[in-house]
Amino acid sequence: MKKNKKSTSPKLNREEEDLLSSFENDEWKPVKNIEKEKSSARKTATKTLLKDVRINIRLTSSDLANIKQIAVYEGLPYQTLIASVLHKYAAGHLR
Repeated sequence: MKKNKKSTSPKLNREEEDLLSSFENDEWKPVKNIEKEKSSARKTATKTLLKDVRINIRLTSSDLANIKQIAVYEGLPYQTLIASVLHKYAAGHLR
């Protein structure tokens, strides 16, 4: 008698399910100049991730404790979390 194997594929969230469905339905189109697109993406990523300015800010100890707790939950250093939130706000993605 065969034992049922447990599924090793990870559970997908809604966005991932939508992407997989879109891909499986052949809705994706190839990029015409992939090397140009990759180069553009690399430049954008480098520019976005470059941290060339240092700032100092004052926070309440309770705010910092809350931020650190969220960072642990997200699996990030707290400085990275703060920089990410500030970046999203500056880019208009967070209100």
